[in-house]
Amino acid sequence: MKVNVEIDCTPLEARQFFGLPDVQPMQTVVMDNLQKQMLANIEKVSPEALMRAGSRSIPKIAERFGDMFVTMAASAVCAPATRNSDAD
Repeated sequence: MKVNVEIDCTPLEARQFFGLPDVQPMQTVVMDNLQKQMLANIEKVSPEALMRAGSRSIPKIAERFGDMFVTMAASAVCAPATRNSDAD
């Protein structure tokens, strides 16, 4: 034997029938906060913001590369010359 029961109701009516709480006000607050956070983060990754952040770090990167080359050159000059024993 097979029995089919079809109930035509809205989700709100079903939640009320089963005694579930109305979470609509909480969902509204959470979604508003989420939207504010997303908009703030979108502004952080805008092309203008990325260019500002990149332009601040370019001098630091150039300085680090300069320091690295100075260190490499100094170590090359100060390193003792090694002889190739296979050439003899």
